[in-house]
Amino acid sequence: MPVEMRGSRALDVVIQSLTSVIIAVPFSVSGAMAGAFEDCVANYRKQDYAAALQLCRPLAEQGNAVAQAYLGLLFADGHGVTQDYSEAMKWYRAAADRGLATAQLNLGIMYENGEGVTQDYVEAVKWYRIAAERGDARSKFRLGLLYEDGHGVTQDYAEAMRWYRAAAEQGDALAQASLGFLYGQPRRAGGLR
Repeated sequence: MPVEMRGSRALDVVIQSLTSVIIAVPFSVSGAMAGAFEDCVANYRKQDYAAALQLCRPLAEQGNAVAQAYLGLLFADGHGVTQDYSEAMKWYRAAADRGLATAQLNLGIMYENGEGVTQDYVEAVKWYRIAAERGDARSKFRLGLLYEDGHGVTQDYAEAMRWYRAAAEQGDALAQASLGFLYGQPRRAGGLR
């Protein structure tokens, strides 16, 4: 009977054994992947982009969001590869879909600047907002810029100040300077001090 089997010692042992195998396999794979990932990042930082590409690509293809974002950077900037905004967008989108705020920020930048896509401020706002909700200070700053200039949103200095303040509180120097600039513009600050 199923009820009796749930309490049986034999079933508990089988479940514990399977759990150990299931847990052990990802950690052993993760350990190998972690080393390759660390090498990918180290090579990118020392500007050995060809090595970074070689190490990051397999990890990215396996779904590693950070490796996907690094591939996006390589293609967006043309480091170690021919600059290809479409390929950069592909990798940023994959990482963004996995919840990586940096990739969401980079998608927003590409939409804002029209790199690899038609310039689309509304789409930029969408991606910045998603990353900002994940706590990304740079996305908060960029939302402030778009609200200040009225790109993709209705121009709203109070909302710009709100986003600048949120980014500034996280130590973003550009947001701090922009917030100070708006405070120095009584017409724009409109009694928001």
